[in-house]
Amino acid sequence: MRTSLAQRLSVSGSLPRAMRKAPDAVPIGFLAPLTGPSAPWGRPGLEGCQLWADWVNEHGGLAVGGLRLPVHIVARDAALSDAETVIAARELVEQAGARLVLALGGDSLAPALPWLMARRVLTTTLLPFDLSPHTPSLIAPAEVHPLFSVTGAEWLAANRPGFRRVALCSQDDMMGLPSLATYRAAFAAEGMPVVREIRYSPERRDAAAMVQAMLAADPQVLCWCSSEPHMVHALTEAAFEAGFRGPILSCTGDNYRRLVGVTSTAFMQDFIFQFPDFDDPLLNGTAFFFRQPQAFHADYRQRFPGHWSAVSWEYASILDLWQSAVEICGRTEPMAVLDAMKRGGQMMQAFGPARWYGDALFGIDNALIGSWPVVRVEHGTARIQEFRSVLDWLGRHEALLLREMAKLGLLWQQRALSPPA
Repeated sequence: MRTSLAQRLSVSGSLPRAMRKAPDAVPIGFLAPLTGPSAPWGRPGLEGCQLWADWVNEHGGLAVGGLRLPVHIVARDAALSDAETVIAARELVEQAGARLVLALGGDSLAPALPWLMARRVLTTTLLPFDLSPHTPSLIAPAEVHPLFSVTGAEWLAANRPGFRRVALCSQDDMMGLPSLATYRAAFAAEGMPVVREIRYSPERRDAAAMVQAMLAADPQVLCWCSSEPHMVHALTEAAFEAGFRGPILSCTGDNYRRLVGVTSTAFMQDFIFQFPDFDDPLLNGTAFFFRQPQAFHADYRQRFPGHWSAVSWEYASILDLWQSAVEICGRTEPMAVLDAMKRGGQMMQAFGPARWYGDALFGIDNALIGSWPVVRVEHGTARIQEFRSVLDWLGRHEALLLREMAKLGLLWQQRALSPPA
């Protein structure tokens, strides 16, 4: 599989001499929450994109058809109102001329998604439950949230077989509901009974009361599903204060070092989540698509100290994939790039080989799925335990996952008729 220009630059440090620099920059749109409670899943990603763009531009820009094209990130906030999100999408496409729109997805993208799809705008999401046959130019090439979460439950069952009884909680929106269904399926596949389940409103939540209600069922494992970062912290601190001492599963673990400080190293020893620091030894020297992860991690932390999160690298990894496709087809037109990305049905993504998947769940094979790391906090530091194949898990348990998704109205056919329950 071909490497991107950014990767070649990291080795050679230069572009072919025959290439000419073009006068105009290629605009790339960024449409995600930059304010409000979901900002931690938007702003760090924008910072990662800015770092990626600076790296590319410092070495001459994109290599397209004999030209060197600089890139420019144009950002808009998707956390203001539905109407303003639609206006922001139109500004990115009609005024800025964005060749690609990067989005968090879910509720923050929903108001603008019909408009973007009607105009065949190449758009990316971190939440593949946005996908359907009605979104042909929407792709999920980096994060297949929350499908990768099955690897954490699978690892726990294999390595901590004495812990079986699970209590979980999930926010009641399009970030939380797919995660709830996925964790239900993951625990069921391992024969781990869910003894208490709490669904809470994103606007109204009491972490301490929720933890007390979960502990009343005498669980051995707690699971926060895909709660927002500040809620993960509130729930974890409440579990520590309540005396719980067992494994905790969470989709994300942003700023976990703070949690180590306010709880203890021993308490966090079995905190299991899905997003590694990119200075992890198991990422060094790999053949994965996202090259030089340690250099990216170091530059990011120097430029944006204290901001590293689950999404800091994800949008940038999408840009690497997009750039590779641009160079393959020699154009930046959205549909030509999309065809290049999907050619052959597979490509390399951040954690190794992956293939385009999704017909059963989403009605369209626009989610790039491969392996994903399981991360555990060891002696106060997040460390990858191993990489597990999401595709292999789906090969064994897809029917179980589909049943759990159907219970919450999340299959694409159900979503086409009415919003999820």
